[in-house]
Amino acid sequence: MWRDKPPGLKILWVWTLGTAAVLVANVVRTRVRDMDTLMNNTEEHHQQQQQQQQQAAAADTETLLLPESDQLIREEKSS
Repeated sequence: MWRDKPPGLKILWVWTLGTAAVLVANVVRTRVRDMDTLMNNTEEHHQQQQQQQQQAAAADTETLLLPESDQLIREEKSS
């Protein structure tokens, strides 16, 4: 079937399929890059939330060491 087609038509088909492949590859690469950016932003957001929670927990608790004793006294601050 391809043997009786003119060479110009074969070149046109190769050009068309190659262009379509490049376009599909660009779309896939853009989508993957966008998804990667979204995932990184989500991870950074979770890390910031965890750090804020840890800082808030550390601020709620105060540890005192009395000089006359070796015992620790921990005071819970209420918000």
